[in-house]
Amino acid sequence: MRASSCEFANPLIHIEKMFSKKSLFGIIFWLLLAGTSVTLVTFAGLYLYLSPKLPSVESLREVKLQTPLRVYSSDGKLIGEFGEQRRTPLTYNQIPPLYIKALLSAEDAEFFEHHGVSLKGMLRAASQILKSGAIQSGGSTITQQLARDFFLTRKQIFSRKFNEILLSIEIERKFTKEEILELFNNKMFFGNRAYGLQAAAQIYYGKDIDQLSVAQYAMIVGVLKAPSAYNPLANLKRAMIRRNWIIGRMYELKHIDQVTYEAAINEPNTASYHGTTLDVQAPYIAEMARQEVLDRFGDKAYVQGYKVYTTVDSAMQATAQAAVVKGLLGYDQRHGYRGPERHLKPSQESDLADWQEELQGIPVLGGLEPAAVVDLGDKSLKVLMSNGDLVDLGWEQGLANVRPYITEDSRGAAYANVRDFLKAGDVVRIVKDNDDQWNFSQVPAIQSALVSLDPSDGAIRSLIGGFDFNQSHYNRATQGARQPGSSFKPLLYTAALENGFTPASIINDAPIVIENTSTGIAWRPENDDGKFVGPMRMRQALYRSRNLVSIRLLRSIGMQTALDSLARFGFNPKEFPRDLTLALGSHALTPMQMATAYASFANGGFKIDPYLVTRIEEDNGKVVYEAKPKKVCKECERNEPQYAEDGSLISTSPMDTSQRAPRIIDARIAYLIDSMLKDVVDKGTGRLAKQLGRKDIAGKTGTTNGPRDTWFSGYNPNIVASVWVGFDANTLLGRKEFGNSAPLPIWIDFMRTALEGVPDQLPRQPEGIVTVRINPDTGKPAMPGDPDAIFEVFLGEDTSRTSAAGHENTEQETLPDEIF
Repeated sequence: MRASSCEFANPLIHIEKMFSKKSLFGIIFWLLLAGTSVTLVTFAGLYLYLSPKLPSVESLREVKLQTPLRVYSSDGKLIGEFGEQRRTPLTYNQIPPLYIKALLSAEDAEFFEHHGVSLKGMLRAASQILKSGAIQSGGSTITQQLARDFFLTRKQIFSRKFNEILLSIEIERKFTKEEILELFNNKMFFGNRAYGLQAAAQIYYGKDIDQLSVAQYAMIVGVLKAPSAYNPLANLKRAMIRRNWIIGRMYELKHIDQVTYEAAINEPNTASYHGTTLDVQAPYIAEMARQEVLDRFGDKAYVQGYKVYTTVDSAMQATAQAAVVKGLLGYDQRHGYRGPERHLKPSQESDLADWQEELQGIPVLGGLEPAAVVDLGDKSLKVLMSNGDLVDLGWEQGLANVRPYITEDSRGAAYANVRDFLKAGDVVRIVKDNDDQWNFSQVPAIQSALVSLDPSDGAIRSLIGGFDFNQSHYNRATQGARQPGSSFKPLLYTAALENGFTPASIINDAPIVIENTSTGIAWRPENDDGKFVGPMRMRQALYRSRNLVSIRLLRSIGMQTALDSLARFGFNPKEFPRDLTLALGSHALTPMQMATAYASFANGGFKIDPYLVTRIEEDNGKVVYEAKPKKVCKECERNEPQYAEDGSLISTSPMDTSQRAPRIIDARIAYLIDSMLKDVVDKGTGRLAKQLGRKDIAGKTGTTNGPRDTWFSGYNPNIVASVWVGFDANTLLGRKEFGNSAPLPIWIDFMRTALEGVPDQLPRQPEGIVTVRINPDTGKPAMPGDPDAIFEVFLGEDTSRTSAAGHENTEQETLPDEIF
């Protein structure tokens, strides 16, 4: 009793029992339970408060990743890409499994086990809060990173982290693991404008993702943690450390074996910047397409992933580019060497690294590589290229033909020694020939433009706006209006044929003086050769390009008649001069305008409108625009069935009138002018084109005063092309340069390839055309048995004015005196 009474009397004994070992665990248990309950209640409260404010994760299924605008040729070749973000989305099945293992090894090893949130990661984040009072980077699963990048910011606050957790759990409920990985690898930023895995592979290695090695996978994964800090292009040392750590993690997690691990660790860095790889060099076309899409859809065109398909044929475009470069280099060689582009200071590096760095800042133009002179012999040269290669040039590699430029009309004598025109440090150009051998060259100062169209509907098949887009973005094919000279004459001759003249009409090639009453200055036009040959048939006048005949034709038919005719070709008559200089092509036009006009000769008299974009698709393949060009339909006029090029029947009924290109020239007039333009090639100023060995080509040269502008526009029934050559500053080309010396060789080189394998296609002679034997001197029907008689084609009604026997009808109309 005493003990018991003492026990109750002393409360310390009771307290000691309460805090016995067993009781202590109980208290801790209840405290933890209470803490957990409070935490759960807190989280439940936060969930009830924040959940309604969270975005719906279902929106991920409709998300439109920002992808660049891409421009393609008609045969699906990439010719341009525009947009700040480079991205090429992949499906999960397109992502290599070994890359997935590298990604999970570095970012989320338990990805396929957790439900959006990693308990270890949360504990690590909690530890960071206790130690620093803030959440540090790390601990987020791939699902959390996806939630953050799509819906949240990177601001390290508790509510953001909680939102991230909630969203991650919800994403895991609504999406499969494969879908999450697909979204993640298409969304994430990998540095250097690379958004998404495929873009990263292309930018860092110039390859598709399935072509990379384990080490390269690890390098790309390493960039994700910090695209600047671990970027192999900016911070190689840190990038290599992280790459090797990821390779080690892959080995630790048994994703790779010992041999693969050692090979990957020892693999040297091969990352370097790779710009967009284009299949076809068509920058002027790409820029035109970009502008058209921008006009239609605004700035969103850069991020909506539009695919723009153009009318351009990739093979024709490559041919056009090569032809222009060759033609301009040919002109440049005829006129002399202007000296080195610049001079580099003596190199301070034994390996010439500073020179190499300077060369890397000089663009390649027209395939001409910049190079610095390192060493010289009497008849040899050693140059450094921008990639560090040293190239030796012998005397016969372009050096023997170097002659100094003096004026546009003269060159100095050929140099006898390389040291006479070059010294160490000079920056020059070298270019490879067809035998893959380097040759000495220089960037031409002259420019050119080429446009080719399909005359049946106006589709632009190729377009070159200058020697090189990197040299000048100015598109001379569409913006460079220059005087077309004599290549304009067929348009005037068309009006003359429509107004009583025939190919056999006699017009006098003789001097003419036109007084300007307001200035008192007389205009005395001349022919290119400065000579006059007297009366000649109109056909002869065209293929011999006689200026005085054209002036007399215009004066005879009248200015308004001529302007009305030109308006049908699509020209604005208000922009033309209202004087006789119009007959000589004095009004500036673009190569595109000239090609469009000549298309009406090529297609038999129909007006077509040039177009470039055939269709525009969204990244999901939905067509948002499709061109509906008007097409030539000769069968429709004859109510004949329509056939495709392969001979298959398209339709037995005529094309709807709204789809047809309008006729602007009588079919018979078009036939006459076509036959006259064929003579330009057969026996006139364009006869250099006879080397093509075709009977179905026609065209016209053009040369302006100076000369300052030279042209050749020509066609066959499949393709029409116009070429201009001249200086942007409108300076003199040289007195020996004409339409047949500068632009015609370019046109020939282009057409040779463009028409390769295409059989001759001679036009069908329209009803109402008759062939008559005429006296070549008088243009009248020949007497029977005349040995000098030639055949000429006429409109049927024109021959009714002469007798069948060849004697003039007493009622024959006479041409105005002014044509003589």
